[in-house]
Amino acid sequence: MNENNLVAVLEIGSTGIRLLIAQIEGEGHWTVLDSAGRPVALGRDVFNSGELSRESLLECLVVLHNFKELLASWGISSEQVHVIATSALRVARNRDMFIDRIRQETGFNLSVVDGVEENRLMYLGVRFALKQDLPLFWRANSMIIEIGGGSTEIMLLRRGQMAAAHSVKLGTILIDQRVRLGAGPSLYYERYLNEAIRNTTGLLNTEMDLARVRTFVTAGSDARLASLHAGTELNKHCRVIERNDFFAFAEKIRYYTVEECTRKLGIPYSDAEGFIPGILVLKLFLEQTGAARVVVPLISIREGYLIDLALGVDSELQKDFFSQIIASAVSLGRRYHFDEAHSRHVAHLCMVLFDSLVKVHGMDQRQRLMLETAAVLHDIGTFIRASGHHKHGQYIVSNSEIFGLPRDELDIIANVIRYHRGDPPVVSDIEYISLQREERVLVLKMASILRVADALDRGHSQQIKNLTIEHRAETLVLHTQGGYDITLELTGLEEKANLFQDVFGYKVVLS
Repeated sequence: MNENNLVAVLEIGSTGIRLLIAQIEGEGHWTVLDSAGRPVALGRDVFNSGELSRESLLECLVVLHNFKELLASWGISSEQVHVIATSALRVARNRDMFIDRIRQETGFNLSVVDGVEENRLMYLGVRFALKQDLPLFWRANSMIIEIGGGSTEIMLLRRGQMAAAHSVKLGTILIDQRVRLGAGPSLYYERYLNEAIRNTTGLLNTEMDLARVRTFVTAGSDARLASLHAGTELNKHCRVIERNDFFAFAEKIRYYTVEECTRKLGIPYSDAEGFIPGILVLKLFLEQTGAARVVVPLISIREGYLIDLALGVDSELQKDFFSQIIASAVSLGRRYHFDEAHSRHVAHLCMVLFDSLVKVHGMDQRQRLMLETAAVLHDIGTFIRASGHHKHGQYIVSNSEIFGLPRDELDIIANVIRYHRGDPPVVSDIEYISLQREERVLVLKMASILRVADALDRGHSQQIKNLTIEHRAETLVLHTQGGYDITLELTGLEEKANLFQDVFGYKVVLS
Protein backbone atom coordinates (compact mmCIF):
# COMPACT_ATOMS: atom_id res chain seq x y z
CA MET A 1 0.00 0.00 0.00
CA ASN A 2 1.28 3.52 -0.79
CA GLU A 3 2.12 6.09 1.86
CA ASN A 4 -1.33 7.71 1.62
CA ASN A 5 -3.03 4.31 2.04
CA LEU A 6 -4.84 4.83 -1.25
CA VAL A 7 -6.15 1.74 -2.99
CA ALA A 8 -8.32 1.06 -6.01
CA VAL A 9 -10.60 -1.85 -6.84
CA LEU A 10 -11.37 -2.29 -10.53
CA GLU A 11 -14.04 -4.82 -11.52
CA ILE A 12 -14.47 -6.19 -15.04
CA GLY A 13 -18.02 -7.50 -15.08
CA SER A 14 -20.49 -8.89 -17.61
CA THR A 15 -22.00 -5.50 -18.46
CA GLY A 16 -19.25 -3.01 -17.67
CA ILE A 17 -16.01 -2.00 -16.02
CA ARG A 18 -16.29 -0.20 -12.69
CA LEU A 19 -13.71 1.50 -10.50
CA LEU A 20 -13.63 2.36 -6.80
CA ILE A 21 -10.89 4.51 -5.23
CA ALA A 22 -10.63 4.62 -1.44
CA GLN A 23 -8.36 5.51 1.45
CA ILE A 24 -7.72 2.92 4.14
CA GLU A 25 -7.82 4.74 7.48
CA GLY A 26 -6.95 1.93 9.86
CA GLU A 27 -8.21 -1.52 10.70
CA GLY A 28 -11.66 -1.91 9.24
CA HIS A 29 -12.09 1.77 8.33
CA TRP A 30 -12.03 3.31 4.86
CA THR A 31 -13.48 6.18 2.86
CA VAL A 32 -14.50 6.11 -0.81
CA LEU A 33 -12.86 9.01 -2.63
CA ASP A 34 -13.94 8.44 -6.21
CA SER A 35 -15.79 6.00 -8.44
CA ALA A 36 -16.37 5.54 -12.15
CA GLY A 37 -17.96 3.08 -14.54
CA ARG A 38 -18.20 2.41 -18.27
CA PRO A 39 -20.51 -0.06 -20.07
CA VAL A 40 -18.76 -2.89 -21.94
CA ALA A 41 -20.88 -5.83 -23.13
CA LEU A 42 -18.48 -8.67 -22.36
CA GLY A 43 -21.30 -10.95 -21.30
CA ARG A 44 -23.01 -10.70 -24.68
CA ASP A 45 -19.85 -12.02 -26.33
CA VAL A 46 -19.14 -14.83 -23.94
CA PHE A 47 -22.66 -16.15 -23.42
CA ASN A 48 -23.26 -16.12 -27.21
CA SER A 49 -20.00 -17.56 -28.56
CA GLY A 50 -18.06 -18.73 -25.52
CA GLU A 51 -15.27 -16.25 -26.24
CA LEU A 52 -14.43 -12.59 -25.87
CA SER A 53 -14.29 -10.83 -29.23
CA ARG A 54 -11.46 -8.72 -30.52
CA GLU A 55 -13.79 -5.70 -30.48
CA SER A 56 -14.62 -6.20 -26.80
CA LEU A 57 -10.95 -6.57 -25.95
CA LEU A 58 -10.11 -3.31 -27.68
CA GLU A 59 -13.06 -1.58 -25.98
CA CYS A 60 -11.87 -2.87 -22.60
CA LEU A 61 -8.36 -1.60 -23.24
CA VAL A 62 -9.66 1.88 -24.07
CA VAL A 63 -11.65 2.00 -20.83
CA LEU A 64 -8.75 0.64 -18.77
CA HIS A 65 -6.33 3.20 -20.23
CA ASN A 66 -8.80 5.97 -19.34
CA PHE A 67 -9.09 4.63 -15.81
CA LYS A 68 -5.31 4.40 -15.58
CA GLU A 69 -5.11 8.14 -16.25
CA LEU A 70 -7.69 8.75 -13.49
CA LEU A 71 -5.67 6.59 -11.11
CA ALA A 72 -2.49 8.46 -11.98
CA SER A 73 -4.19 11.75 -11.07
CA TRP A 74 -4.73 10.27 -7.59
CA GLY A 75 -1.12 9.12 -7.42
CA ILE A 76 -2.08 5.43 -7.53
CA SER A 77 0.23 3.11 -9.46
CA SER A 78 -0.78 -0.11 -11.22
CA GLU A 79 0.65 -2.10 -8.29
CA GLN A 80 -1.90 -0.50 -5.96
CA VAL A 81 -4.86 -1.44 -8.14
CA HIS A 82 -6.73 -4.67 -7.42
CA VAL A 83 -8.28 -5.81 -10.70
CA ILE A 84 -10.91 -8.54 -10.53
CA ALA A 85 -13.21 -10.15 -13.10
CA THR A 86 -16.41 -12.11 -12.57
CA SER A 87 -18.65 -14.54 -14.45
CA ALA A 88 -18.07 -13.41 -18.06
CA LEU A 89 -14.32 -13.86 -17.91
CA ARG A 90 -14.70 -16.92 -15.70
CA VAL A 91 -16.29 -18.95 -18.50
CA ALA A 92 -14.54 -17.40 -21.54
CA ARG A 93 -12.44 -19.94 -23.45
CA ASN A 94 -9.87 -17.30 -24.37
CA ARG A 95 -9.64 -15.67 -20.94
CA ASP A 96 -5.93 -16.42 -20.48
CA MET A 97 -4.99 -14.52 -23.62
CA PHE A 98 -7.35 -11.71 -22.62
CA ILE A 99 -5.71 -11.44 -19.18
CA ASP A 100 -2.22 -11.50 -20.67
CA ARG A 101 -3.09 -8.77 -23.18
CA ILE A 102 -4.45 -6.55 -20.42
CA ARG A 103 -1.30 -7.06 -18.37
CA GLN A 104 0.96 -6.27 -21.33
CA GLU A 105 -0.99 -3.19 -22.37
CA THR A 106 -1.87 -1.66 -18.98
CA GLY A 107 0.34 -3.25 -16.34
CA PHE A 108 -2.75 -4.44 -14.43
CA ASN A 109 -2.61 -7.94 -12.96
CA LEU A 110 -6.10 -9.30 -13.29
CA SER A 111 -7.48 -12.15 -11.17
CA VAL A 112 -10.67 -14.03 -12.02
CA VAL A 113 -12.98 -14.38 -9.02
CA ASP A 114 -14.76 -17.73 -8.76
CA GLY A 115 -18.29 -18.16 -7.43
CA VAL A 116 -17.11 -19.07 -3.93
CA GLU A 117 -15.01 -15.92 -3.72
CA GLU A 118 -17.92 -13.82 -4.97
CA ASN A 119 -20.03 -15.25 -2.16
CA ARG A 120 -17.33 -14.42 0.35
CA LEU A 121 -16.95 -10.82 -0.79
CA MET A 122 -20.72 -10.38 -0.95
CA TYR A 123 -21.09 -11.68 2.60
CA LEU A 124 -18.47 -9.23 3.87
CA GLY A 125 -20.33 -6.39 2.19
CA VAL A 126 -23.74 -7.47 3.50
CA ARG A 127 -22.41 -7.96 7.03
CA PHE A 128 -20.86 -4.48 6.93
CA ALA A 129 -24.00 -2.82 5.54
CA LEU A 130 -26.48 -4.40 7.95
CA LYS A 131 -24.35 -3.85 11.06
CA GLN A 132 -26.69 -4.43 14.03
CA ASP A 133 -29.65 -2.62 12.47
CA LEU A 134 -31.49 -5.80 11.51
CA PRO A 135 -31.54 -8.18 14.52
CA LEU A 136 -33.85 -10.64 12.71
CA PHE A 137 -30.96 -11.45 10.33
CA TRP A 138 -29.07 -13.07 13.22
CA ARG A 139 -32.06 -14.63 15.02
CA ALA A 140 -33.97 -16.28 12.16
CA ASN A 141 -33.27 -18.00 8.85
CA SER A 142 -32.00 -15.75 6.07
CA MET A 143 -31.26 -15.86 2.37
CA ILE A 144 -28.69 -13.67 0.59
CA ILE A 145 -28.94 -13.50 -3.18
CA GLU A 146 -27.26 -11.51 -5.93
CA ILE A 147 -28.35 -11.69 -9.57
CA GLY A 148 -25.45 -11.00 -11.93
CA GLY A 149 -25.15 -11.00 -15.70
CA GLY A 150 -23.96 -14.59 -15.93
CA SER A 151 -24.59 -16.14 -12.53
CA THR A 152 -26.64 -15.91 -9.36
CA GLU A 153 -24.88 -16.14 -6.01
CA ILE A 154 -26.95 -17.57 -3.14
CA MET A 155 -26.26 -18.05 0.55
CA LEU A 156 -28.53 -19.61 3.17
CA LEU A 157 -28.06 -18.81 6.86
CA ARG A 158 -29.71 -20.62 9.74
CA ARG A 159 -30.05 -18.22 12.69
CA GLY A 160 -27.06 -16.25 11.46
CA GLN A 161 -24.88 -19.31 10.77
CA MET A 162 -23.96 -20.26 7.21
CA ALA A 163 -25.89 -23.33 6.04
CA ALA A 164 -25.05 -23.36 2.33
CA ALA A 165 -23.56 -21.27 -0.47
CA HIS A 166 -24.02 -21.77 -4.20
CA SER A 167 -23.13 -20.13 -7.49
CA VAL A 168 -25.88 -20.87 -10.01
CA LYS A 169 -25.59 -20.39 -13.78
CA LEU A 170 -28.60 -18.10 -13.97
CA GLY A 171 -27.96 -14.46 -14.91
CA THR A 172 -29.79 -11.57 -16.52
CA ILE A 173 -27.85 -11.76 -19.79
CA LEU A 174 -28.39 -15.49 -20.09
CA ILE A 175 -32.10 -15.04 -19.37
CA ASP A 176 -32.43 -12.26 -21.94
CA GLN A 177 -30.76 -14.41 -24.59
CA ARG A 178 -33.12 -17.32 -23.90
CA VAL A 179 -36.10 -14.99 -24.10
CA ARG A 180 -34.95 -13.60 -27.44
CA LEU A 181 -34.90 -17.17 -28.76
CA GLY A 182 -38.30 -17.96 -27.29
CA ALA A 183 -41.88 -17.22 -28.20
CA GLY A 184 -41.98 -13.70 -26.81
CA PRO A 185 -41.21 -11.98 -23.51
CA SER A 186 -44.47 -12.47 -21.62
CA LEU A 187 -44.91 -16.15 -22.43
CA TYR A 188 -41.28 -17.25 -22.36
CA TYR A 189 -40.27 -15.32 -19.25
CA GLU A 190 -42.91 -17.17 -17.26
CA ARG A 191 -42.04 -20.63 -18.53
CA TYR A 192 -38.27 -20.36 -18.58
CA LEU A 193 -37.88 -18.50 -15.30
CA ASN A 194 -40.32 -20.70 -13.39
CA GLU A 195 -38.52 -23.83 -14.55
CA ALA A 196 -35.07 -22.44 -13.71
CA ILE A 197 -36.13 -21.17 -10.28
CA ARG A 198 -37.99 -24.39 -9.49
CA ASN A 199 -34.87 -26.47 -10.16
CA THR A 200 -32.72 -24.19 -8.01
CA THR A 201 -35.17 -23.91 -5.12
CA GLY A 202 -35.57 -27.69 -5.15
CA LEU A 203 -31.88 -27.97 -4.30
CA LEU A 204 -32.04 -25.16 -1.73
CA ASN A 205 -35.02 -26.70 0.04
CA THR A 206 -32.99 -29.83 0.76
CA GLU A 207 -30.63 -27.62 2.77
CA MET A 208 -33.15 -25.28 4.37
CA ASP A 209 -36.93 -24.94 4.21
CA LEU A 210 -37.21 -21.69 2.21
CA ALA A 211 -40.70 -21.11 3.57
CA ARG A 212 -39.03 -20.49 6.94
CA VAL A 213 -36.69 -17.81 5.59
CA ARG A 214 -37.57 -14.58 7.37
CA THR A 215 -34.94 -12.22 5.98
CA PHE A 216 -34.46 -11.87 2.22
CA VAL A 217 -31.27 -9.93 1.46
CA THR A 218 -30.43 -9.07 -2.13
CA ALA A 219 -27.38 -7.24 -3.43
CA GLY A 220 -26.74 -6.09 -7.00
CA SER A 221 -27.53 -3.11 -9.18
CA ASP A 222 -31.09 -4.22 -10.04
CA ALA A 223 -32.09 -4.46 -6.39
CA ARG A 224 -30.43 -1.12 -5.58
CA LEU A 225 -32.35 0.59 -8.37
CA ALA A 226 -35.61 -1.00 -7.21
CA SER A 227 -34.99 0.14 -3.62
CA LEU A 228 -34.69 3.76 -4.78
CA HIS A 229 -38.18 3.58 -6.31
CA ALA A 230 -40.00 1.33 -3.85
CA GLY A 231 -37.95 1.23 -0.63
CA THR A 232 -36.98 3.23 2.43
CA GLU A 233 -33.68 3.79 4.19
CA LEU A 234 -32.55 1.45 6.98
CA ASN A 235 -29.16 3.15 7.35
CA LYS A 236 -26.79 4.96 5.00
CA HIS A 237 -25.54 1.64 3.62
CA CYS A 238 -28.85 -0.22 3.37
CA ARG A 239 -32.48 0.17 2.22
CA VAL A 240 -35.57 -2.04 2.69
CA ILE A 241 -38.62 -2.76 0.54
CA GLU A 242 -41.79 -4.21 2.06
CA ARG A 243 -42.74 -7.55 0.51
CA ASN A 244 -46.00 -6.33 -1.05
CA ASP A 245 -44.34 -3.14 -2.30
CA PHE A 246 -41.70 -5.21 -4.07
CA PHE A 247 -44.34 -7.40 -5.72
CA ALA A 248 -46.27 -4.30 -6.79
CA PHE A 249 -43.13 -2.73 -8.25
CA ALA A 250 -42.26 -5.95 -10.12
CA GLU A 251 -45.77 -6.10 -11.58
CA LYS A 252 -45.64 -2.43 -12.57
CA ILE A 253 -42.41 -2.72 -14.58
CA ARG A 254 -42.99 -6.25 -15.82
CA TYR A 255 -43.82 -5.34 -19.41
CA TYR A 256 -41.62 -2.23 -19.71
CA THR A 257 -39.37 -2.09 -22.72
CA VAL A 258 -35.70 -1.21 -22.28
CA GLU A 259 -36.48 2.29 -23.51
CA GLU A 260 -39.29 2.67 -20.96
CA CYS A 261 -36.93 1.57 -18.18
CA THR A 262 -34.47 4.29 -19.14
CA ARG A 263 -37.16 6.95 -19.59
CA LYS A 264 -39.49 6.20 -16.67
CA LEU A 265 -36.99 4.90 -14.11
CA GLY A 266 -33.90 6.87 -15.12
CA ILE A 267 -31.82 3.71 -15.58
CA PRO A 268 -28.77 3.81 -17.88
CA TYR A 269 -29.36 1.80 -21.05
CA SER A 270 -26.57 -0.67 -20.23
CA ASP A 271 -28.28 -1.50 -16.91
CA ALA A 272 -31.83 -1.39 -18.28
CA GLU A 273 -31.31 -4.37 -20.60
CA GLY A 274 -31.07 -6.82 -17.70
CA PHE A 275 -33.18 -4.93 -15.17
CA ILE A 276 -36.55 -6.62 -15.70
CA PRO A 277 -35.14 -10.19 -15.83
CA GLY A 278 -33.25 -9.45 -12.61
CA ILE A 279 -36.33 -8.15 -10.80
CA LEU A 280 -38.49 -11.05 -11.97
CA VAL A 281 -35.92 -13.58 -10.74
CA LEU A 282 -35.85 -11.88 -7.34
CA LYS A 283 -39.66 -11.91 -7.25
CA LEU A 284 -39.80 -15.64 -7.94
CA PHE A 285 -37.24 -16.41 -5.24
CA LEU A 286 -38.98 -14.08 -2.76
CA GLU A 287 -42.27 -15.91 -3.34
CA GLN A 288 -40.65 -19.12 -2.06
CA THR A 289 -39.76 -17.51 1.27
CA GLY A 290 -41.69 -16.20 4.26
CA ALA A 291 -39.78 -12.92 4.35
CA ALA A 292 -41.81 -9.79 5.10
CA ARG A 293 -39.24 -7.39 3.62
CA VAL A 294 -36.53 -7.25 0.99
CA VAL A 295 -33.27 -5.94 2.46
CA VAL A 296 -31.00 -4.18 -0.05
CA PRO A 297 -27.39 -3.41 0.99
CA LEU A 298 -26.04 -0.52 -1.08
CA ILE A 299 -22.81 -2.36 -1.76
CA SER A 300 -21.16 -4.36 -4.53
CA ILE A 301 -18.36 -6.86 -4.88
CA ARG A 302 -15.99 -3.88 -5.05
CA GLU A 303 -16.97 -2.71 -1.56
CA GLY A 304 -16.64 -6.30 -0.38
CA TYR A 305 -13.09 -6.43 -1.72
CA LEU A 306 -12.34 -3.07 -0.13
CA ILE A 307 -13.66 -4.28 3.23
CA ASP A 308 -11.42 -7.33 2.91
CA LEU A 309 -8.39 -5.09 2.32
CA ALA A 310 -9.25 -2.94 5.32
CA LEU A 311 -9.82 -5.82 7.72
CA GLY A 312 -7.15 -6.92 10.15
CA VAL A 313 -6.63 -10.62 10.88
CA ASP A 314 -7.98 -10.17 14.41
CA SER A 315 -10.92 -7.93 13.53
CA GLU A 316 -14.39 -8.95 14.67
CA LEU A 317 -15.67 -9.08 11.08
CA GLN A 318 -12.82 -11.39 10.07
CA LYS A 319 -13.46 -13.64 13.06
CA ASP A 320 -17.15 -13.73 12.15
CA PHE A 321 -16.24 -14.67 8.58
CA PHE A 322 -14.02 -17.53 9.77
CA SER A 323 -16.81 -18.79 12.02
CA GLN A 324 -19.16 -18.81 9.01
CA ILE A 325 -16.76 -21.07 7.11
CA ILE A 326 -16.80 -23.57 9.96
CA ALA A 327 -20.60 -23.28 10.17
CA SER A 328 -20.80 -24.11 6.46
CA ALA A 329 -18.54 -27.13 6.98
CA VAL A 330 -20.71 -28.33 9.89
CA SER A 331 -23.80 -27.93 7.70
CA LEU A 332 -22.14 -30.10 5.03
CA GLY A 333 -21.30 -32.71 7.66
CA ARG A 334 -24.90 -32.80 8.89
CA ARG A 335 -26.07 -33.40 5.34
CA TYR A 336 -24.02 -36.61 5.43
CA HIS A 337 -25.03 -37.53 9.00
CA PHE A 338 -21.54 -37.23 10.50
CA ASP A 339 -20.74 -37.84 14.17
CA GLU A 340 -20.88 -34.16 15.12
CA ALA A 341 -19.77 -34.52 18.74
CA HIS A 342 -16.68 -36.52 17.74
CA SER A 343 -15.85 -34.25 14.79
CA ARG A 344 -16.13 -31.04 16.81
CA HIS A 345 -14.04 -32.54 19.61
CA VAL A 346 -11.30 -33.64 17.21
CA ALA A 347 -11.37 -30.14 15.69
CA HIS A 348 -10.93 -28.65 19.19
CA LEU A 349 -7.98 -30.95 19.92
CA CYS A 350 -6.46 -30.00 16.55
CA MET A 351 -6.63 -26.35 17.49
CA VAL A 352 -4.97 -27.01 20.86
CA LEU A 353 -2.15 -28.85 19.10
CA PHE A 354 -1.88 -26.22 16.36
CA ASP A 355 -1.63 -23.32 18.83
CA SER A 356 0.94 -25.12 20.96
CA LEU A 357 3.15 -25.96 17.96
CA VAL A 358 3.19 -22.66 16.05
CA LYS A 359 7.00 -22.39 16.21
CA VAL A 360 7.27 -25.98 15.01
CA HIS A 361 4.84 -26.02 12.08
CA GLY A 362 5.05 -22.37 10.93
CA MET A 363 1.50 -22.26 9.56
CA ASP A 364 -0.66 -19.12 9.60
CA GLN A 365 -4.23 -18.35 10.70
CA ARG A 366 -5.73 -19.14 7.31
CA GLN A 367 -4.10 -22.56 7.39
CA ARG A 368 -5.35 -23.01 10.94
CA LEU A 369 -8.87 -22.49 9.57
CA MET A 370 -8.25 -25.06 6.83
CA LEU A 371 -7.07 -27.61 9.38
CA GLU A 372 -10.13 -26.97 11.54
CA THR A 373 -12.37 -27.49 8.50
CA ALA A 374 -10.61 -30.76 7.65
CA ALA A 375 -11.01 -31.92 11.26
CA VAL A 376 -14.74 -31.13 11.26
CA LEU A 377 -15.19 -33.20 8.08
CA HIS A 378 -12.57 -35.92 8.56
CA ASP A 379 -15.12 -38.73 9.03
CA ILE A 380 -17.74 -37.49 6.54
CA GLY A 381 -16.97 -40.42 4.25
CA THR A 382 -18.56 -42.91 6.67
CA PHE A 383 -21.86 -41.86 5.07
CA ILE A 384 -20.82 -43.96 2.07
CA ARG A 385 -18.99 -46.73 3.95
CA ALA A 386 -16.91 -46.97 7.11
CA SER A 387 -14.27 -49.03 5.33
CA GLY A 388 -12.10 -46.62 3.35
CA HIS A 389 -14.04 -43.62 4.68
CA HIS A 390 -10.96 -41.40 4.33
CA LYS A 391 -11.07 -41.90 0.56
CA HIS A 392 -14.83 -41.42 0.42
CA GLY A 393 -14.45 -38.26 2.50
CA GLN A 394 -11.89 -36.90 0.06
CA TYR A 395 -14.34 -37.46 -2.79
CA ILE A 396 -17.26 -35.80 -1.01
CA VAL A 397 -15.30 -32.68 -0.05
CA SER A 398 -13.65 -32.41 -3.47
CA ASN A 399 -17.10 -32.31 -5.05
CA SER A 400 -18.79 -29.99 -2.56
CA GLU A 401 -19.01 -26.26 -1.95
CA ILE A 402 -18.04 -24.75 1.39
CA PHE A 403 -18.69 -21.06 1.90
CA GLY A 404 -15.52 -18.95 1.82
CA LEU A 405 -13.16 -21.68 0.61
CA PRO A 406 -11.83 -21.47 -2.96
CA ARG A 407 -11.16 -24.60 -4.98
CA ASP A 408 -7.41 -24.72 -4.29
CA GLU A 409 -8.00 -24.69 -0.53
CA LEU A 410 -10.74 -27.31 -0.81
CA ASP A 411 -8.29 -29.55 -2.69
CA ILE A 412 -5.81 -29.26 0.19
CA ILE A 413 -8.52 -29.97 2.78
CA ALA A 414 -9.75 -32.99 0.79
CA ASN A 415 -6.21 -34.39 0.75
CA VAL A 416 -5.82 -33.82 4.49
CA ILE A 417 -9.00 -35.86 5.00
CA ARG A 418 -7.61 -38.54 2.67
CA TYR A 419 -4.48 -38.95 4.78
CA HIS A 420 -5.93 -38.60 8.28
CA ARG A 421 -5.64 -42.39 8.43
CA GLY A 422 -4.13 -45.19 6.40
CA ASP A 423 -0.91 -45.08 4.42
CA PRO A 424 0.94 -41.80 3.80
CA PRO A 425 1.00 -40.36 0.26
CA VAL A 426 2.81 -42.15 -2.59
CA VAL A 427 3.71 -41.00 -6.12
CA SER A 428 0.71 -42.83 -7.61
CA ASP A 429 -1.77 -40.70 -5.61
CA ILE A 430 -2.81 -38.35 -8.42
CA GLU A 431 -4.82 -35.88 -6.30
CA TYR A 432 -1.84 -35.42 -3.97
CA ILE A 433 0.91 -35.28 -6.60
CA SER A 434 -1.06 -32.72 -8.65
CA LEU A 435 -0.73 -30.20 -5.78
CA GLN A 436 2.09 -27.67 -5.71
CA ARG A 437 5.10 -28.61 -3.58
CA GLU A 438 4.19 -26.08 -0.87
CA GLU A 439 0.64 -27.43 -0.82
CA ARG A 440 1.86 -31.02 -0.43
CA VAL A 441 3.94 -29.94 2.57
CA LEU A 442 0.83 -28.32 4.09
CA VAL A 443 -1.14 -31.53 3.59
CA LEU A 444 1.50 -33.54 5.46
CA LYS A 445 1.66 -31.04 8.34
CA MET A 446 -2.11 -30.82 8.73
CA ALA A 447 -2.72 -34.54 8.29
CA SER A 448 -0.10 -35.42 10.90
CA ILE A 449 -1.73 -33.09 13.47
CA LEU A 450 -5.20 -34.40 12.57
CA ARG A 451 -4.06 -38.01 13.03
CA VAL A 452 -2.87 -37.26 16.56
CA ALA A 453 -6.09 -35.39 17.44
CA ASP A 454 -8.24 -38.18 15.99
CA ALA A 455 -6.31 -40.78 17.99
CA LEU A 456 -7.05 -38.81 21.16
CA ASP A 457 -10.76 -39.53 20.63
CA ARG A 458 -10.38 -43.07 19.36
CA GLY A 459 -13.43 -44.19 21.32
CA HIS A 460 -15.62 -41.27 20.14
CA SER A 461 -16.36 -40.56 23.80
CA GLN A 462 -14.72 -37.10 24.17
CA GLN A 463 -12.99 -38.18 27.39
CA ILE A 464 -9.84 -36.10 26.87
CA LYS A 465 -11.02 -32.55 27.38
CA ASN A 466 -8.16 -30.78 29.14
CA LEU A 467 -5.00 -31.26 27.13
CA THR A 468 -1.66 -29.57 27.81
CA ILE A 469 1.47 -29.99 25.73
CA GLU A 470 5.02 -30.23 27.03
CA HIS A 471 7.97 -29.87 24.65
CA ARG A 472 11.02 -31.93 25.41
CA ALA A 473 14.18 -32.41 23.37
CA GLU A 474 12.82 -35.06 21.01
CA THR A 475 9.45 -35.76 22.56
CA LEU A 476 6.04 -34.10 22.68
CA VAL A 477 4.28 -35.07 25.89
CA LEU A 478 0.49 -34.77 25.92
CA HIS A 479 -0.81 -34.43 29.48
CA THR A 480 -4.44 -35.24 30.23
CA GLN A 481 -6.55 -34.72 33.33
CA GLY A 482 -9.49 -36.60 34.81
CA GLY A 483 -8.20 -40.10 35.49
CA TYR A 484 -10.18 -41.70 32.63
CA ASP A 485 -9.32 -45.01 31.03
CA ILE A 486 -7.35 -43.96 27.95
CA THR A 487 -6.39 -47.41 26.71
CA LEU A 488 -8.13 -46.86 23.36
CA GLU A 489 -6.46 -43.48 22.91
CA LEU A 490 -3.01 -44.94 23.69
CA THR A 491 -3.60 -47.65 21.10
CA GLY A 492 -4.78 -45.10 18.56
CA LEU A 493 -1.74 -42.93 19.15
CA GLU A 494 0.60 -45.85 18.60
CA GLU A 495 -1.07 -46.47 15.23
CA LYS A 496 -1.37 -42.87 14.02
CA ALA A 497 1.53 -40.81 15.43
CA ASN A 498 4.22 -42.08 13.04
CA LEU A 499 3.44 -39.46 10.39
CA PHE A 500 3.76 -36.68 12.99
CA GLN A 501 7.18 -37.99 13.98
CA ASP A 502 8.26 -38.20 10.33
CA VAL A 503 7.06 -34.64 9.56
CA PHE A 504 8.10 -32.77 12.73
CA GLY A 505 10.72 -35.05 14.28
CA TYR A 506 8.91 -35.39 17.62
CA LYS A 507 7.82 -38.63 19.22
CA VAL A 508 4.36 -38.22 20.74
CA VAL A 509 3.71 -39.58 24.23
CA LEU A 510 0.35 -39.55 26.05
CA SER A 511 0.39 -39.36 29.84
